[in-house]
Amino acid sequence: MAARLNTSLQNTLSLLNPFNTLLTKKPFSSRNSFRFSKKLPSSPRRALYCTSSLESHDNAETFVLTTPLYYVNAPPHMGSAYTTIAADSIARFQRLLGKKVIFITGTDEHGEKIATSAAANGRNPSEHCDLISQSYRTLWKELDIAYDKFVRTTDPKHEAIVKEFYDRVFANGDIYRADYEGLYCVNCEEYKDEKELLENNCCPVHQMPCVARKEDNYFFALSKYQKPLEEVLSQNPRFVQPAYRLNEVQTWIKSGLRDFSISRALVDWGIPVPNDDKQTIYVWFDALLGYISALTEDNEQQNLDTAVSLGWPASLHLIGKDILRFHAVYWPAMLMSARLNLPKMVFGHGFLTKDGMKMGKSLGNTLEPFELVQKFGPDAVRYFFIREVEFGNDGDYSEDRFIKIVNAHLANTIGNLLNRTLGLLKKNCESTLVVDSTVAAEGVPLKDTVEKLVEKARTNYESLSLSTACEAVLEIGNAGNAYMDQRAPWMLFKQGGVSTEAAAKDLVIILEVMRIIAVALSPIAPCLSLKIYSQLGFSNDQFNSITWDDTKWGELKEGQVMAQASPVFVRIELEAAEKDEEEKKKPKDSKKKGKAKVKVEQQPQTVTEA
Repeated sequence: MAARLNTSLQNTLSLLNPFNTLLTKKPFSSRNSFRFSKKLPSSPRRALYCTSSLESHDNAETFVLTTPLYYVNAPPHMGSAYTTIAADSIARFQRLLGKKVIFITGTDEHGEKIATSAAANGRNPSEHCDLISQSYRTLWKELDIAYDKFVRTTDPKHEAIVKEFYDRVFANGDIYRADYEGLYCVNCEEYKDEKELLENNCCPVHQMPCVARKEDNYFFALSKYQKPLEEVLSQNPRFVQPAYRLNEVQTWIKSGLRDFSISRALVDWGIPVPNDDKQTIYVWFDALLGYISALTEDNEQQNLDTAVSLGWPASLHLIGKDILRFHAVYWPAMLMSARLNLPKMVFGHGFLTKDGMKMGKSLGNTLEPFELVQKFGPDAVRYFFIREVEFGNDGDYSEDRFIKIVNAHLANTIGNLLNRTLGLLKKNCESTLVVDSTVAAEGVPLKDTVEKLVEKARTNYESLSLSTACEAVLEIGNAGNAYMDQRAPWMLFKQGGVSTEAAAKDLVIILEVMRIIAVALSPIAPCLSLKIYSQLGFSNDQFNSITWDDTKWGELKEGQVMAQASPVFVRIELEAAEKDEEEKKKPKDSKKKGKAKVKVEQQPQTVTEA
C-alpha cells in the first residue's frame, strides 16, 4: 500500500479527540459571498459462527462501524458488496477482541434518481424501494454478512431524527433560503462547480452532461465551518484514512468551501422540509443521519438525544472514495452545527476493475455479486477480495486469478493440510489426540513462529491492513505444511516405537496450528473456519464463543477426538468454470449446461507416500 497504516486502529481511536473542544466554540457570524440571484428494519440471519448478542456485552467497549447506506436506484453491485465484506471482516475481528460491536448498514431511498428509476420499471417509489432494499439484505445473507442494524431512510423513525436534526441546525443559524442557479448532476444529485467539470459540462464521476437548473432552495452554511474543519484535520490527521485521502480532503477545503443546497423544490420523493412542505430535504442531508437513526430501537422514543446516547459517535465510517467529500467535509460540518461529536475515522477505499478495465454495463463486463457467490461460495468471494485488494487502493478481478488464489490458499495450503493430518490421525491414532498440544510443542520452534504470525495478523487487522492480515494467516498455514513435510510423520509411523510417539505428537502440533488458523481467519472466511473447528472436535457453541485469546497455543487436549476428515473447501476446477462460461454463450435452444461449476476433489485420507 502506498501509504501503509503504521499504527493500529485501536491506538488511533484512543487518541484525544479534538472535536469536543471545537463544538464549544462560538459559531462564526460571517458568511462568504455567493452567486445567488435573490419499512421497519428486519434482523439479519445470525449464522452459527456469529458472536453472541449485543446484550451480553453491556460492560464492554463499544465499536460502531458503518457502511454507506446504499442507494436503491439499482440492485447491489460488486462495489457495494466489497465495502460490506470489508466492514463485516472488521466487525468480526472487533467482536473477537470482546467489543460490543454495532455494525450498521442499510439503504438510502429518497431522491430524484429513485423516483425516476421506479417509474422506468413501472413501479411507484415505495414498491421500488422495498424490492431493491430487500435485494441488499438477500445478498448480505448470501455473503454471510453479520450486521447488527439495517436502516432504511424511508423508516418513520429515521424521518423523525432527520427533522429534529434539521431543526437543530436551523436554530443554530446555519440554514437560510436563497435562489440558486447552476449545473446539476442528476446521478450525483448535487450542483457542480464549473471548474471541476469535464468537456461539455460532463460530471467527472458519471461522465454525463450536467443540466442547468435554477431553484429556490434552503442552504447549509458550509463555508462557516472552513476553519473548524481545517483545525480538525490538523489536530487529528488520522480522521481521514488512508493518508492520501486526507490530502484530497485538505485540498478541497483549502480551495474554499461553498454553502450547499439542502432541499429540492422539484423532487417529491423525500422527507418534507419542516414548515415548508413544498420542498423535500436533500438526499445527503437525509441519508447521513441514517448512521444515527440506526442506533434507535423500534420501541424507543424517537429523538436525537436518545439515538446519540446509544452509540454515537461512530468509530469508523467505511466508504468508497467517490463519496469521500460528503463524509469528510459535509457531514463533519453538519455535526458541528448540531453540536454533536464527529466520527472517529472515515476510511475511503478504492474502486474495483475487471480484467484491468473499468466495469460498466455498456462494456458488458459487469461483475454481478449474486452470480459470483452462487458460483464460488461466500468464503471464496470474501477471501479473494480481502486478500488480493490492498485495502484503500483500487483492485482488479479476473476469474483466472480468482480461481488460482482461492484454490492455492484455501483448498491446498489450508484445506489439504487439515485433511492430510486428520487422515493420518485416523489411520494411526483412531482419530484421538495422544497428548496436550502444549506438551507436544515443548522445544518445537514452530510454536514460536506461529505466535509471531498471530501477533502480525492482529496488528494488521487493527490497522485495517486486511490483506496483510490474510497473508500472516496464510504464512501460518505455510509453516504448518513445511513442518509436515520436514517431519514426514507417515514415515515415522512406519518405523514404530519411539518414532510412532513422535509422529503422534507431530499430528497434535499440526492440528493445533489448524485450530489457530480457524480463529485468525474467522473474520474473513467464517464458514470455512467453522468447518475446521468442527472437524477438530469442537461444537458450534464452542466456536460461537471464541475470542482472539483463542489464538494462543494450547487449546487441544489429550483424549480429544477429531471428526471424520472431509474437504473443508470445495476446490474449483478451472476447466469446469470455463466450460460453464462457454455454455452461457450458446443459443438458448442448444444443449443445456453441464453439471457443476465446481467439483469436489476427494483428497486422500492419508498422505500419498513417495
